[in-house]
Amino acid sequence: MGPLAGLKIIEIAGIGPGPFCAMLLADMGADVLRVDRVEPSGLGISQDPRFDLLTRGRRSVAIDLKRPEGVAAVLQLVSKADGFIEGFRPGVAERLGIGPEHCLDRNPRLVYGRMTGWGQDGPIAHAAGHDINYIALSGALHGIGRAGEAPVPPLNLVGDFGGGAMFLAFGLVSALLEASRSGRGQVVDVSMVEGSAYLMTAFFGMQASGFWQPARGENVLDTGAHYYNVYETSDGKYVSIGSIEPKFYAELLEKLGLSADELPKQNDRAQWGAMKERLAGLFKTRTRDEWCAVMEGSDVCFAPVLSLAEVHEHAHNKARDSFVEIDGVVQPAPAPKFSRTEAEIQRPPPRRGAHTKAALSDWGLAPAEIAALEEAGAISQT
Repeated sequence: MGPLAGLKIIEIAGIGPGPFCAMLLADMGADVLRVDRVEPSGLGISQDPRFDLLTRGRRSVAIDLKRPEGVAAVLQLVSKADGFIEGFRPGVAERLGIGPEHCLDRNPRLVYGRMTGWGQDGPIAHAAGHDINYIALSGALHGIGRAGEAPVPPLNLVGDFGGGAMFLAFGLVSALLEASRSGRGQVVDVSMVEGSAYLMTAFFGMQASGFWQPARGENVLDTGAHYYNVYETSDGKYVSIGSIEPKFYAELLEKLGLSADELPKQNDRAQWGAMKERLAGLFKTRTRDEWCAVMEGSDVCFAPVLSLAEVHEHAHNKARDSFVEIDGVVQPAPAPKFSRTEAEIQRPPPRRGAHTKAALSDWGLAPAEIAALEEAGAISQT
């Protein structure tokens, strides 16, 4: 049903951004075939696949890429695929025999997607790293945190998932559209450094104009301003305020029972610290739910800070069907929404190798070929 229905993608199993990209494509309707290792890899978060949500929506085949028969099987699958995803360090896919040259030789229309932290080349391309390192090098990490404190890692959202997976999905779909016109595939080289830097584009412009201060916690969007901040309530919970525009700020003051005539100007930076203290005191006088009753749905630009355990119970999220429950696990529903080609979760996360024989057959391998692979130890069926 999804907008990518009919596309066939091969995903070489990895962690983090690669699986998330594959999940996005599967949720949009693509037939994504996950190539897992024959032996347990420790890549998942749990022995129970129900909780490995990034692997939802696709089938799993277990293939041993250290055996030539396994490599040959993957290349046979490549001949039927539209796209390919791998997240090895530079050069590893080539050494395994499934690099771009090998795959594009088998299928010139293939879009070959590569995910790394540093990119395929450069002085530190072969070094190990994680999200925190990539967003440090891109400039994104420096700006996240409060004044006088160290930068705060924003989970692994900015590098792995924003600068990595989302850019790989965007790159793959862009190249697939081009291939539909030209008949030629290509390689998509995604670096999480470059992706997370791309996310910072607006801030590079603000810095060049002088609007953005280099010191952390002194700007409108980085907790410097009192009207764009998080405040604790009397029950130890939190609310978020984003009253940037003057008319929204005026409504915030009205809801707080404050008079603008008796306060500093909204953008008097010298008074931001004192105003944060004043607002912090006010918000501590009521519970989070009490502030919701006062502000939610208004133009204050307000929302309660909800935990992962709470988000699916909020009335707005319920009305939009923003979350679903599968096998007892609450998880985000596919996004965005489409008016005609509705996206959906095709299947729950699979066990490693659960679909090996059936999926290989569906992708064009003959029963005798599958039997030969099994006899050679190049595949396994869980």
